[in-house]
Amino acid sequence: MTTLYERLGGAAAIDAAVDIFYDKVLADARISHFFSNTDMARQRSHQKAFLTYAFGGGPAYNGKGMRAAHQGLVDKLGLNESHFDAVVENLAATLAGLGVSDALIGEVATVAASIKDDVLCR
Repeated sequence: MTTLYERLGGAAAIDAAVDIFYDKVLADARISHFFSNTDMARQRSHQKAFLTYAFGGGPAYNGKGMRAAHQGLVDKLGLNESHFDAVVENLAATLAGLGVSDALIGEVATVAASIKDDVLCR
């Protein structure tokens, strides 16, 4: 069985999706403020590495854990479920725009849901 990473199209697909995704996020008034002080080149690189791992394309992930990475956003900026949902919405729209099937978008949403409580520090 191939991984979700492979079925999405591998490195080239993840690279394209993350770049388009962050363009959407930065244009989304619901969530763009979370990135106002973020080095976006670094963030995009970090997200590409994380998604590669999360979708089965790499054996390890060396970045911060989800709770550690998001605790400050929860505590200082009020990151909550509506923000998480907006991120997932932007990711799904990105993938749909790239021609990814609804079934694969559903698998991506399942992966996102599996880390929701950690991202929201619950």
